[in-house]
Amino acid sequence: MRREIPIAITFIVGVVFAVSYFIPREPFSEFESQFGDWFGIIAAFAIWLGAMNLMKISIVKIGRKSPDYFYSILIIVSFLMIVFFGFFEGYKGIYADPQFSYRDAGTGFNWIYEYIYSSLSATMFALLAFFVASASYRAFRARNLEATLLLISAFFVMFGRVPIGDMLTGWLPDGYTMSGWANWIMSVPNTAGQRAIMIGIALGLVSTSLRIILGLERSYLGGE
Repeated sequence: MRREIPIAITFIVGVVFAVSYFIPREPFSEFESQFGDWFGIIAAFAIWLGAMNLMKISIVKIGRKSPDYFYSILIIVSFLMIVFFGFFEGYKGIYADPQFSYRDAGTGFNWIYEYIYSSLSATMFALLAFFVASASYRAFRARNLEATLLLISAFFVMFGRVPIGDMLTGWLPDGYTMSGWANWIMSVPNTAGQRAIMIGIALGLVSTSLRIILGLERSYLGGE
């Protein structure tokens, strides 16, 4: 029964969501709303479960003095600090007059987000630019026809997105400048490729969903 009950729940919920999309009438719309509320509750518990698991792994690393365990200490300190400010200022804001949110400007939670988290995020994305440049250098080698087309497209797109591109080709008719070619590549071949990828993803999503709903795919239950 430990496996049959989750499979039955998955089947019922999956069928209700699928039918309610095509038949948005009672009782399917009401069931969809109820299941959506339960999904939010389960997702909230899952977030806390993931956070507690992260704390457990970090504590184990600290206890074993694993390599780079200092980062585990930072994870625990940061987690406890942001949770403290969130709960403390959230509770304080409810009973304040006028009420305020823990996310409002001037709160400790907002200060941590704006001046620590946002700065670290910007630094991370700035470092990723070097990895993207390195990957682009390896990918844009004209080894075959596909790689050559990718290299030519990247050349036009990159030069069409910077001022120097139009400075060099500004004397050409409209649509034939670097920015014109870049816009055409992004709106025609790129859009066609994106649609093909999205269609493939949609077909894979539908097939996987059907396997889960019908009980053919049971990896979400864990175990072997």
